[in-house]
Amino acid sequence: MGDRDTAFAEYFAARSSAMRGTAYLLCGDWHRAEDLVQTAFTKLYLAWHRVSRHEVLDAYLRQIIVRTFLDERRRGWWRREQLDDADPEHPAPTDAPENRLVMLQALAAVPPRQRAVLVLRYWEDLPVDEVAHLLRCSPGTVKSQAARGLDTLRGLLSPTYSGTERG
Repeated sequence: MGDRDTAFAEYFAARSSAMRGTAYLLCGDWHRAEDLVQTAFTKLYLAWHRVSRHEVLDAYLRQIIVRTFLDERRRGWWRREQLDDADPEHPAPTDAPENRLVMLQALAAVPPRQRAVLVLRYWEDLPVDEVAHLLRCSPGTVKSQAARGLDTLRGLLSPTYSGTERG
């Protein structure tokens, strides 16, 4: 294996799980998350000679994952092909606290663009400017999408946390 392939394989081994977690938060499905990550790493491999500096790899890979997710949502892939979420490598978190399950379900109900902002800002802990760059929008748009996404989450979660039934 050449130096390029060795470096790529090492990077893949080190970062694929974390990227799979980010992709799962975006799409809510482990199989789809795996597809997003595979697509992203394939595109990264093709551009490896241009972006192989480690300080830009994570950002570039996240950008590919988010853009692929949003593009597929626009094309309607999700409505045509929804797979069963069962994955033996990543079992559903049945032993996790109920709040985590409720949060994941609520996050899946947030519109895709807002969800992307929430995942990048609060899960990946990226600054507003970097999220804006990844999503090709202004910092103001990131802030408004984050506010709307948080409002949507609060609306979805408030009945659960207050103990009342949704009607």
